[in-house]
Amino acid sequence: MKNKGILTVISGFSGAGKGTLMKRLLERYPEEYALSVSVTTRQPRQGEVDGASYFFITKERFQEMIAGDELIEYACYVDNYYGTPKEYVEKKLAEGKNVLLEIELQGAMKVKAARPDTVLLFVTPPDADTLRERLIGRGTETMEVIEKRLARAAQEALGMDSYDYLVVNDDLEECTENVHSILLSEHFRKERNADLIQHIKTDVQKFVKGA
Repeated sequence: MKNKGILTVISGFSGAGKGTLMKRLLERYPEEYALSVSVTTRQPRQGEVDGASYFFITKERFQEMIAGDELIEYACYVDNYYGTPKEYVEKKLAEGKNVLLEIELQGAMKVKAARPDTVLLFVTPPDADTLRERLIGRGTETMEVIEKRLARAAQEALGMDSYDYLVVNDDLEECTENVHSILLSEHFRKERNADLIQHIKTDVQKFVKGA
């Protein structure tokens, strides 16, 4: 029987390599990881697939999910709602997969409050200069936008100590293995093995004389 998976929040600065890291984990360990698929009320963009990119639903259905406590966390951005559906996450966790959820600090804290067994990982480059170089190197944004992202990173850094683990993404392969090692270790925590502990405690009693 497979152990239950671990809900794993991945946060970090824009340019830290969160998306690339999660993609690498899925490529290397496809049987052990799954991406959380969010529900949203916004319209699908070109190339997006319902059930893979997002679950696209109406605002009415989203409100029903809120009222029915069907979401782990949710937020509203530019008149559209985004949320993490409990049913999908629980299904993947029951399959024994660690579910990767990429969200920012406030969302991460909401998830941790709702599910204390969640593992929070903060991904960062080794230093600020590397972060700036990566953002410039993407070649997709103006310097004005990049400076705004760096200013936001300065604010996000204030919440780093709220996370369970800090992961430095200097080398992708090394970072991937570090994250995988963290989650392997997490599976052995006594808090995640209460049933096994109780089973062994009960089972060994057969060796007690007179039992």
